[in-house]
Amino acid sequence: QAGTITPAMQNNCANDYKKFCGDYGLQSNALNLCMKKAGPSLSPACVQALVQAGKVSQAEVDRIKAQMKER
Repeated sequence: QAGTITPAMQNNCANDYKKFCGDYGLQSNALNLCMKKAGPSLSPACVQALVQAGKVSQAEVDRIKAQMKER
């Protein structure tokens, strides 16, 4: 689901989008993949907006954070 961009995502992810994934079109699968790849670097507010929108699960976010701590 490349789909919908919520107001929270617009407000909280605009800078992350420009910084990490600005080359990708909005609502594209490539953008979804880019944002997932950038996940650990995204701002907490953006991550929360993505979780609320159902783009990523909190469990997945927690798992990625745990992996980052191990490095």
